Amino acid sequence: MKQAILLTGASGFVGQAIARACLADGVSLICPSRKPLNWQADNMQNILVGDLAPDTDWSASLQNTDIVIHCAARVHVMHETASDPLQQFRQVNVEASLNLARQAAVAGIKQFIYISSVKVNGEATGPGHPFTAADIAKPQDAYGVSKHEAEQALLAFGRQSGMAITIIRPPLVYGPGVKANFLSMMRGVKRGFPLPLASIRNQRSFVYLENLVSLVLHCRLRQAAYQQVFLASDGRDLSTPQLLRLCGAALGVRAHLLPFPVSLLNLAARIAGRQSVADRLCQSLQVDIQKTRDMLEWSPPFTVEQGLQATAATLI
Repeated sequence: MKQAILLTGASGFVGQAIARACLADGVSLICPSRKPLNWQADNMQNILVGDLAPDTDWSASLQNTDIVIHCAARVHVMHETASDPLQQFRQVNVEASLNLARQAAVAGIKQFIYISSVKVNGEATGPGHPFTAADIAKPQDAYGVSKHEAEQALLAFGRQSGMAITIIRPPLVYGPGVKANFLSMMRGVKRGFPLPLASIRNQRSFVYLENLVSLVLHCRLRQAAYQQVFLASDGRDLSTPQLLRLCGAALGVRAHLLPFPVSLLNLAARIAGRQSVADRLCQSLQVDIQKTRDMLEWSPPFTVEQGLQATAATLI
């Protein structure tokens, strides 16, 4: 039986991919949005609801649906301008999400799938100590704090209302259409820039977009996913040099990596005001998806190489 799904964030990187997969599977989609979506499809209805806010009226979007997949959020802002960033994140990511969940429960929705973030766990892991879903949350920024508070509020509401809550925390998601630092990195490799990153000895988890989509859709009305938090990844961790070499292979070029002391790399980043970029390049951030594999009987269907080749194909 094909379920009808309400999908928020259908204009975004992850949301669009989930929408494509749902439509390919014959699922009826309701895609509420602030403004008309720039894509349309059969079996999809776009309903304008305005901003994602604590008082948004979702009633028209919730009719005749079984599942909510909530991707929409106030995302991590690189150059924050709000005077109180945490309050802004809380208003959208916590209060607005809980408002949607409450209305969904009243409408008889069976399951609420919330796309969270590994930032709930923290920003870095020690060698051989990956994050797990059972770890004590240690968010380090306003975005991560708001995602953690949203998770807690939704799980509590699920216990109270009886609506099934499923939470998925992905690390960095890549794939065709990826933006920001991952895109810049791949462009740098493609153009043959010499990169002083050969000496980095870290381990990081990533998740290919289609692997994340597979996991999200695998959770639909699956009782093992109810009232649970799951981590997502490709199931294979990479050092920064390994990732760059695989990017080069996907692009059909050789990644030009130069040895350079990591301590000096961090010093240069601090002087340039780019410490956060250096942290992502040099530090480890691993996630353990054994719970996801075991409880859901799920494994990533695509390899890292396949994901990077699909990403590279959009740059060639």
